[in-house]
Amino acid sequence: MSDRKAMMVLYRVCWLVFVALVLVGVLAEPLLPFGLTFVPAAVAAVIGFTLSRSGPKEALGDRPAVEVGPPVTGRWSALNSPADKVPSHGTHVYGQTYAIDIVAEPETGDGEPPARPPFRLFWPVARRNRDFPAFGAPLLAVADATVVRASDGQRDHLSRNSLPALAYLMLIEGAVRDMLGARRIIGNHVILDLGEGTYAVYAHVQRGSLEVQAGDTVRAGQRIGRVGNSGNTTEPHLHFHLMDGPDPDAARGVPFTWRGVGVPANGETFTVDAVDAVDAVDAVDAVKAENVVDAPDRAGERGVRDGRPGVVGGAG
Repeated sequence: MSDRKAMMVLYRVCWLVFVALVLVGVLAEPLLPFGLTFVPAAVAAVIGFTLSRSGPKEALGDRPAVEVGPPVTGRWSALNSPADKVPSHGTHVYGQTYAIDIVAEPETGDGEPPARPPFRLFWPVARRNRDFPAFGAPLLAVADATVVRASDGQRDHLSRNSLPALAYLMLIEGAVRDMLGARRIIGNHVILDLGEGTYAVYAHVQRGSLEVQAGDTVRAGQRIGRVGNSGNTTEPHLHFHLMDGPDPDAARGVPFTWRGVGVPANGETFTVDAVDAVDAVDAVDAVKAENVVDAPDRAGERGVRDGRPGVVGGAG
C-alpha cells in the first residue's frame, strides 16, 4: 500500500470514528471528554488538506500533455477546466489534478430556450435526468486500451442544480460520500489502462449502461457506456481525467489534451462530429509512438464562453 493510499484510508477512518463518537455522545454516555471527541475530526481535516494540496511536482509547470481522442461526440461545454486553473477542481485527491467536466449543449433555434436547464435559486429544487441533454449520451474510448475497472450499479440521482439542492450536496451528501470512499464520489465509472503508466477515468456513468468489463480490450472510438448522474454530481455530465495509476486513492494527475479539440476553457463550447471521432481512431494508429505531446493550440469548432451560472460537481 502506497503512502498516499494509507493516508486516504486513515482520513476516512478518522471521520468515521468522529461520527461514531458524536452519535454515542448523543444517544448514550460519552466515551471521551467533550473536547477529545473532536480530535479525530481535526486529524482528518489536516490529512485532507495535506492530500488536497499534494499533487504531482509538475502540476504548476509545463509538463507535456498526453494526447488522446475526445470521449464524446456532439456539442459540449467545459466546466472546472485545467485550462483555467490547476488543480482544476481545487484538489489533487483522486488523481484529478487535471480533471475536466463537460456538459452537453446542443444547438437551439432562434428564440428557443437553451437545451440544458439553467441553475435555479429555489424552484424547481431538482430535475429528472432526462431533462438534461447529456444524460444517456454515448461515451467513447479515447485510445486503444485495457479496461481495469468498470462499475455501473449505483443509481442516477436527481439533479442538484438549485440553491437548496446544492447546499444539501455540499454540506451533507458530499461529506457522506467522501467518508465512504472514492467509489461513492466518482459514482459509476470506467478506468482504462492506456499504457505507459497512463490511465483514463470516466466518472458519473449511467447506471447499467456499461458495455465493457474489467479485462476487456477496447479500440479508440469504441462506445463503452453512457453519460449518467451517479456519484458526487449536480447534473448529468462527464467528469474525465488522466492519472498515473489504476487506483484513484493512490494516483496522481496527468495532463491531457483531446485530439482536434485541445483543452477547452470554462464556458467554452466545442463540437466533435461523428466523422471526426472516426478520424481520431485512425490518428491513434498513426501516432501511437508519439502519445505524449506538447500541449497544442486549442483547435476544433469552438463557441464563446456562455457565462451561464451553475456548478457541476466533479469527482471531488
